[in-house]
Order: sequence, then C-alpha cells, then structure tokens
Amino acid sequence: MADLHALMKKLQKKNDSKIVLLVSDGLGGLPLEPGGKTELETANTPNLDELAKNGTLGRSIPVLPGITPGSGPGHLGLFGYDPLQFNIGRGVLEALGIDFELGPDDVAIRGNFCTLDDDGNITDRRAGRIASDIGVELCKKLDQIEIPGVEVFVRPVKEYRLVIVLRAKGLGGDIKDTDPQKTGVPPLEPVGQNEASQKTAEICKEFLRQAGEILKDDRPANLLTMRGIAKMPEIPTFEEVYGTRAAAIAVYPMYRGLARLVSMDVKDAGQTLESQMDCLEKIWDDYDFFFVHYKYTDSTGEDGNFAAKVAKTEEVDSCIPRIKALKPDVLIVTGDHSTPSKMKSHSWHPVPVLLSAENARFDGCQSFGESECIKGGLGQFEAKYLMSMAMAHAGRLEKYGA
Repeated sequence: MADLHALMKKLQKKNDSKIVLLVSDGLGGLPLEPGGKTELETANTPNLDELAKNGTLGRSIPVLPGITPGSGPGHLGLFGYDPLQFNIGRGVLEALGIDFELGPDDVAIRGNFCTLDDDGNITDRRAGRIASDIGVELCKKLDQIEIPGVEVFVRPVKEYRLVIVLRAKGLGGDIKDTDPQKTGVPPLEPVGQNEASQKTAEICKEFLRQAGEILKDDRPANLLTMRGIAKMPEIPTFEEVYGTRAAAIAVYPMYRGLARLVSMDVKDAGQTLESQMDCLEKIWDDYDFFFVHYKYTDSTGEDGNFAAKVAKTEEVDSCIPRIKALKPDVLIVTGDHSTPSKMKSHSWHPVPVLLSAENARFDGCQSFGESECIKGGLGQFEAKYLMSMAMAHAGRLEKYGA
C-alpha cells in the first residue's frame, strides 16, 4: 500500500476540480426473502437512480473477501489507506473525534457504560442507551480516579459511549477488549499481548476496580467495558498523499476522528443531514475534497429494522439535488461496509458504489441497488482503490510512465 501512496504522491496534479464522497454508513443490505429486494432496492431513490443512469456502478470490498470490517477499517479503505496496514484502534478514533489531542505516551480506550446484575453479569451492554447528559455526569465522577504514576482522563462521547486516556511512559496499546459481546456473562479481564501492554492492562484493571466502586449505585450504568485500546499510529496525511484540501462533514465523533486521523479539516456540521448540506454549501469554495458522512443507514440496520433503513436511505436520496447543484466534478455515493437489517450487524458483503463524473464510462445500469451494481462497469474492487479512481475522474492524476 505504501507503493500506491508513493504513486499517488508522484502522479498527483493540481486543478480546480471538486470531489464529493458521500458515505451512507452500512449502505449494503440483503433481501428478507430469497429473490426479494434489499433495503437500497426497496427505497424510493429517484435522485440516486438518475445518477446511476448517467454514471458508473460497482461493488467494493472494504478489507478482503469474506472479512467483516469495523467502521474504522471501512472508512480508511475509502480514504485510500490499506486497512490491513493501518489498523487503527477504536479508542484513538473516539478520542480524536471529541478533539482530544493524543500524545506519544497516551493509550486511548473506547468505553461503553453497561449494566451488571447482582452476580456481576452483564444484562445490557449499552446501559439502556442512557442519555448523553447522564453520561456526562458519570464521566465527571470517573474523571476523579487516581492511579499512581499515571495521568487519567475520562471524557464523554455520546449517550453510553466514553473515552478514557491513560498517559504514562512505557505503556503498550495492544490489549484485548473487555466486552464479551454478549449478555449473561461477566466482563472480560484486560489482557496485554506483550510486556508493555500488560503494564497497561494492569492499569486498566485498577481503573475498572475503582469505577465499579464509584458506579455501584448508578443503575443502569453501574460499570463500563473497554474496547479498541490503542496508541496513536504514524499515518501520512490525506493532503500529502492526494494533494487535495479535504474537509469532513460528519456528525458522530468516531467519523470525525477518522477524518482527523488523516488530517482532514473537520467542520462543525450540526446534527442533521440538512445542516450538513448547509455546511457543504458554505465551505464549497474553500476545499477540493469533501467527505460527507451519514450514520443512520447503519444504526437502523443494526437494529434489524428493514423499514427504518429504507426510510433513512430515502433521506440520503433527498440530499442529492443540493449536492448536484454545486456541480461537483466527481460525486461518489457508497458505504463503508454492509449492515443488512436481516443480520442486525456489519457483514462481509460487497458494498454498492456509484460514481458520477463527466468522464465516467456509462454502463447501462438504470438504478442504484445491489443487483444493478453487480452488472456495473466498475466491477468489484478493493475499497482502497476508490480514491485513485476519484482522482483520475477529477483529472488530478498525471500519466504513469512514458
């Protein structure tokens, strides 16, 4: 992958073109019955269908065939970073997403408040999805935890999610999650994968011990699990690789963190798709590349709500005219992974891709859906190559070789 980045740096050229990458999180789906339609195919999407008729369709593989990706690898692939080379911990992404500046001695942890019963077993992995204001107050309590030789920072993210940062010399960031991913069992013990990480794991154990005392009367959130425990990696910037000024228009902290990880400018985009479109219009003249993220096609899929995912897909369709009115040279609509409501989870299925550009090779597809994407001219490709295709269609790559 380093070779692809080296090639992008070598071939990149400046022009006035604009690229929009609209990521409808978890876009890909499955029919509920054999031979039926997916959520995307069921949705009424006249604007996306019009783009499909005049563009090129295909399917992307976020990591490798058969591998189910998390949101981090899924997005890094879309940004042109090989997710196998740049495996970024969720804690780092959450910390960056709330504008926490991570240093070289920091280990970042994504926390989920959870509910334990009297036997110490998890009854709710998300503590009933407590409101954000409750999470803020709980984090204030936990931020008082003291561990000798370690600086401890606890910050709220959203609802039941929080970030813990441990700062000390010599800490490793390779620790297994404590979330067992099921209820009816106790949280797992933090286990380090090497000596430095085991040192961090022991600190995590002490943090959790104190947290249990502090939260014992705070139902439903009477403990937390730790996930994505990691240190900040070295990673080349988006502008360095592609020569574009990039802006991120995302609502959820994690996706803002993903953009900040590759040094995109993360904009204040409000809380709705409409406010995101307002932001896009406002900053249009200031950037070359725009990453726009929409979360709710993923969360409805994880809830197993087929009809709700259809409705959220239609909401995505409704913003297309505002994007088209800005006349982007390249408009790509895709997802970071598939989240079929039938499965209530991320899946390994290829992700629908729509590329609209003046120099797109039209492929005869008439609508934007999984079945049409199978026939599309882009074929099936690894997501890490999407950016080179975007750059090419924007006229931002020189010819390679004589």
